[in-house]
This record gives sequence, C-alpha cells and structure tokens, in this order.
Amino acid sequence: MAGIAVERRGAGGWEDLLGDDAARVGPGAEWRSQLYEIARAQFHAAADVLQLDAALRARLLEPRRALVVNFPVRMDDGEVRLFTGYRVQHTLTLGPTKGGIRYAPGVSLGECAALAMWMTLKCALLRLPFGGAKGGVRCDPNRLSPGELERVTRRYAAELIPIIGPDRDVPAPDMATGEREMAWFMDTYSQQIGHSVPEIVTGKPVVLGGTEGRAAATGLGVVYCLEAALDRIGERIEGKRVAVQGIGKVGAVAAHELHARGARVVAVGDVSGGVVDLAGLDVPALLRWLAVGEGPRFLRDWPGGVHVGRTGVLEVPCDVAIPAALERQIDAERAEHMDCRMIVEAANGPTTPEADAILAERNIAVVPDVLANAGGVTVSYYEWVQDQQKLPWDGAEVRRRLADQMGSALARVADAAEELGTDWRTAAQAVAVERIAEASRLRSIYP
Repeated sequence: MAGIAVERRGAGGWEDLLGDDAARVGPGAEWRSQLYEIARAQFHAAADVLQLDAALRARLLEPRRALVVNFPVRMDDGEVRLFTGYRVQHTLTLGPTKGGIRYAPGVSLGECAALAMWMTLKCALLRLPFGGAKGGVRCDPNRLSPGELERVTRRYAAELIPIIGPDRDVPAPDMATGEREMAWFMDTYSQQIGHSVPEIVTGKPVVLGGTEGRAAATGLGVVYCLEAALDRIGERIEGKRVAVQGIGKVGAVAAHELHARGARVVAVGDVSGGVVDLAGLDVPALLRWLAVGEGPRFLRDWPGGVHVGRTGVLEVPCDVAIPAALERQIDAERAEHMDCRMIVEAANGPTTPEADAILAERNIAVVPDVLANAGGVTVSYYEWVQDQQKLPWDGAEVRRRLADQMGSALARVADAAEELGTDWRTAAQAVAVERIAEASRLRSIYP
C-alpha cells in the first residue's frame, strides 16, 4: 500500500510528455543562467562553511518573486515596439526589497535573479533593513532617444506598480540609468498614487528628494573599501598602481578619487578598449575629454597612452585591479595572466568560481563584490531614510557615514575570514547568510 501511495503522488506520466524539458522543471528553473549558477555556487560555499541545514538553504537560495512584463512603446518615428522588462525580489525576510534597474541588451530573468541574490547579501552584510531585488529592460539605450527612453521608463514603472512601493520594493539606478530615469520613475508612480512619493526610488535628483553623494556612492565605496583593506595590512593608497576596467559611473568615480589620493592609475578601459600609461594617466583630463560633446565618447579615440583590448586592462602590471564593468570578466584564463596583488570587485560577479580558485593559488587577494560595491545601496538606504523622515543630510554627513559603514563591514569580513579559515568572498557571504538565516529562523514559516 505504501508503494501505491507514493506512486499516486508521482508525476503521473508527465516525464514522457515533457521530454528534455523535465530536467528544467523545479524551484528556480525559470531563472537558471550562467550568472545565477555562479551566485548559487558562492552561496553554497558559504552555507557549507556555516554548516547550514537543508531547510534554510532551500528558503534562502531561490528568489521569492519574479515578474516578467512585455509592453508596447511608440517610437519617435511612430513605430510601436515591444520591450521586455523584469523585476526579481529575492527575500522578504529583512524588510522591503531594494535594488537597481538596468537597461542593456543582455538583461534577462537569470541575470536579475543572480543580481537580486547578491543584493540580499550586500544588504545583510552592511546591516541594512532590506532584502535584495533587481530589475531592468532588455534594450540598447544608446539607440534610444531621450523621448523614447522616457516612454520606456514610464511604461516599465507603470507595469511594476502592483509589486513596488516605499515599504515593499524600492528601485534605484543601475547600468545605463541615473537621476533622470529615477525622476521619471518617481513621477509615474506618484501620478498613479495621487500624491508625491519621493521614497519610491533612490538615486533621484536632490531637488526631488535625492541625497547628496548618491551618484558617486558606489565608486566612493570602492575607494573606502580599498583604503580599509590596505590599512588592515599596514599600507596606504599613495603610490599604488591601479588598473580600472570600466570607466562608467562607478569606475570613473573610483579612478578620480584614487588619483586625488595619490594613487597612480596606470590603465582604464571601456567597452571599446583600454588605454595604458605605466607612468600614470592624467585621469582628470581623460574624464573631461570623455564628457565633451553631445554623444558618447570612447577610449579607442583617446589620443594618449598605449591602446589595448577591453579585457587587456586587467592584465596590466599593477598593485590593484578594479573590474568595474560587466559580469564574468575574470575567467580562469585571465586569472592566470593577471599581474596584481589585489582585486577589488567594483562590478557585480566579475570573477568566475574557476578564476577564484586560481587567484587563491597565486595569492592574489580578492575583495568581493558583495562588500566592495555595496556603497551604492548603502547611500540609497540613507536617501530612503531621509525621504521617510523628510529630513535631508548634507554631503559631508553622507560621506562620513559611508566611510564608517564600509570600514566596519570590511572588518567583519576580515575577522570572519580569519575565524573560519577561508577566503574573503566566502567569509563575506557567510557573514551575510548567517544574518539572513537567523532572521528566517526567528520569523519561522507562515502558516
């Protein structure tokens, strides 16, 4: 009888009908991707160190909610085009979810799921009262006019209204979005609600409830994190040779701040390629050149230095390499050829697990993304608090708090790495996972 009971709860013959798709049926099957598998592998490494039980692993690993939307937008020439947008909310245990919105051709459900998980870990590591989220629209923003970008943003915001709110899910800028898009997003939500709701997004213009320092927060957090890591080993930034891959919103701020602190920025890169000068680049002049003109400028046209490929920037001899571009830029092959002492991950997921193992063998320290680039969400939290309280802070207060919070988080990670006998990435994730797991245990399961 027991065998019959089990058989009645089987798949009922669906395996034959599903064929090869049967292997993809199960929790989280919808968002499987290479990036998500990297996030899962990192999570399991931390869970193994903590000896986390299977029930908590299951609760913490997969995102709680995912929304996929398709929406029409009328282009400038009158054509109507369909766009696909996503929003993934990873955990609801610690508070409202928090995470950026990106516009890029490669945006997918799997990418958003991985980034939402990492955002959960960042928030827990920095002790912010948020769970992680991430969203975006699959498009090429360089091929859209300002008017088309506004219509895409407003329609995407309208599609998300059922699942967002200042105490439910608070979006922020990410790749190819900024203050302008957040202003449109906030206005769309406010028009639907019937009154101004500045706390629905962070990264807004200051006049609309934004906070001073938010635009520079992620890059500045990278610098504070590097300062704290060097201080841990009795060294300073002055004179250090630094290579920065990615000269966008994060990399540009990091390069500028490091140059101002006396570091020698020997290489920078963007999507078109990289520029190298072992004597040190004139970072202020380069950034001024990139900002000139109405359209985007690319480093392939910069008249100075030695030009290399986009990923070649990471192989330039230096003390500190800062990947501040896309995911999976440091793979096993590149890890073998990197010539640096330390990597500070300003981008999300720039290093594959195979590369991590090689870097560890070569004694190249890695300050992981969940720590190094958490400055953005930390200052987003400050902005959300200010909007909730209707009480703005000045820029000096924001910087002071950010430096203190990044330094404290780095100390927790370094201490955990020593205590657990593991690398900084696993230690950072273990600190975060332990905090989320404790909150989940205390809240239990409803009903």
